[in-house]
Amino acid sequence: MADQELQLVARRIRSFPDFPMPGVMFRDISPLLKDPASFRAAIILLARHLRKTHDKIDYIAGLDSRGFLFGPSLAQELGLGCVLIRKRGKLPGPTVSVSYSLEYGKAELEVQKDSLEPGQKVVVVDDLLATGGTMRAACELLGLLRAEVLECVSLVELTSLKGREKLGAVPFFSLLQFD
Repeated sequence: MADQELQLVARRIRSFPDFPMPGVMFRDISPLLKDPASFRAAIILLARHLRKTHDKIDYIAGLDSRGFLFGPSLAQELGLGCVLIRKRGKLPGPTVSVSYSLEYGKAELEVQKDSLEPGQKVVVVDDLLATGGTMRAACELLGLLRAEVLECVSLVELTSLKGREKLGAVPFFSLLQFD
């Protein structure tokens, strides 16, 4: 059954060569989002992995912006709440932030200070892991709140960019891997 579900998900990922620039192979999740059965299969597969791997999870943390598509649905499937990790300036109230490097400059992520208590166990979710910079920054940010990042998960991993190496000791799981 899991193989059928994974095939259903994989069939809904489109590839666009040379987008957004020459030499880049863009992996488009839009067809997956259009198809309720494929989207549901992705959530079920991620939830199944997390249930098998962790005894206790307190929250799912969804990364801005496409992690917001998977985070709340995954949290709902697991009976958990979802915490939003946003780009700077998008959250009201007191926040904590962390700066990180991108291929073309710097960026900042932030989370509301009261979103987690020290010691709470969190899984970070995004649609895709490429270079790992954003996910690594999210882990650092959650560390500032003294939360425990159990694992990072994504739908797609671009293995040739070696993003999982940036996560250090934090475990990483992806449903689909592409070069």
